[in-house]
This record gives sequence, structure tokens and C-alpha cells, in this order.
Amino acid sequence: MISQTNASATRATYPSKTSEVKEQKQTANVSSDSEASKVDELKESIDSGEYKVDVDALSQKMADSLLSN
Repeated sequence: MISQTNASATRATYPSKTSEVKEQKQTANVSSDSEASKVDELKESIDSGEYKVDVDALSQKMADSLLSN
């Protein structure tokens, strides 16, 4: 039988899965919120005509992609 002292030490050493899941959900929410705001900013800049495509960077990535295959 596990004593209360040993049980406390075990809980401290091995956090409950519930707390880990809560922490992961909070991190995911923060990430999805920041991603959503970035997407909203991009949508607004595209809609307003302010978004500019970096043609040099795009063409370089396309060339790199074609050469790596």
C-alpha cells in the first residue's frame, strides 16, 4: 500500500495527464489565435490590394523546387 507521503512524491514526480492536456490545449489555443490573426491580416491586405508578392523570392523557390526533384 502506498503511503500518503509516497503518493504525494509520486504525483509531484509524475504530473497528472489532466494537467498536461490542459497545458497543451492552452498552448494550442494561443497558437491558433495568433495564426488566426495572421490569416486575418493577410486577408485584409489582399482585399485592400496592399499585399505584394515578392516575385524574386517566389521564382527562386520555384526554381529550387524544380531542381531538387
